[in-house]
Amino acid sequence: MTTPDPPGPDDLTRAILRGDVELDAEQVSELTGVPVADAGRLWRALGFPEHAGETVFTRSDAEALETLTGVVASGALDFDTAVNLTRAVGQTMARLADWEVATLVARIEQLEAGTGATGSRRATALQMVDQVNEPFERLLVYAWRRHLAAATARVEALGANEEDLHTVELTVGFADIVSFTKLSNELDEDGIGELVEEFESRCADVVAAQGGRVIKSIGDSVLFVHEEPLAALATAEGIIESVGRDERLPDVRLGLATGPVVMRMGDVFGRPVNLAARMTAVARRNRVIVDEATARTLPAEEFRVRRLPARPVHGFGLVEPLTVRRHR
Repeated sequence: MTTPDPPGPDDLTRAILRGDVELDAEQVSELTGVPVADAGRLWRALGFPEHAGETVFTRSDAEALETLTGVVASGALDFDTAVNLTRAVGQTMARLADWEVATLVARIEQLEAGTGATGSRRATALQMVDQVNEPFERLLVYAWRRHLAAATARVEALGANEEDLHTVELTVGFADIVSFTKLSNELDEDGIGELVEEFESRCADVVAAQGGRVIKSIGDSVLFVHEEPLAALATAEGIIESVGRDERLPDVRLGLATGPVVMRMGDVFGRPVNLAARMTAVARRNRVIVDEATARTLPAEEFRVRRLPARPVHGFGLVEPLTVRRHR
């Protein structure tokens, strides 16, 4: 009896893409009627390099291109808008794919160390693709619809009657791990990964529980936003309680700033974003520092606000940050 050959890299790629890599850019253009230059622009926006003359595309790539350019042809979107949306999808999916692979690799190693091991990590990965991909795709579409509905509701609530729907008044929060560089030098790669994952997940849970949104995580920092300063402060207190008070995790510092921010491509920009980030360098361990605009919104009967000595903050000159504590 002949033993089947172990699966190769192409088998895993084929299983994920659900088709063979069999087309070059010219062939995709011929199939779809989309000029090579336009197709290349969309491909780059998705986050991939161009491969002139190389066979790197599947039939699904051609179908996706036809779908998108069909929306443009209908007049619903112009081409530049389609490129921007493609870039948003590409950046989001790239990070999600890296996250998914890192998570599943750990699971594959776990399975291969158990009694049901196949003897090949690639074979186990193929089994996992078969079991996980379809339900996970359904979950992706569901999550996208829920977040799209929530984002639309936010635009309506925050700026439906304003001329510029991209600029809204928010409280921006920045949570930062204390002495992360020193910790990174002391931990191995697995330890650093576990620390960052635990920090990010705990912060995300607290932010969501208070009705806010995590905008992005940058290793040792998490940027989040709230519509109400009071909820942002509750989030900051919750992060200190969940992360800073846990002896197994490092201390944290938090900065809050309130004001108009510009929302684009899933990110936020503006003075409050920069100020919140800068103020973490001023905060003591497991403390919250806020700006004047945030402090003015806090009920005096609930909070004690103390002004700190003015100090230079990069990009802002002299700033008088404030500490906030609840009355006991």
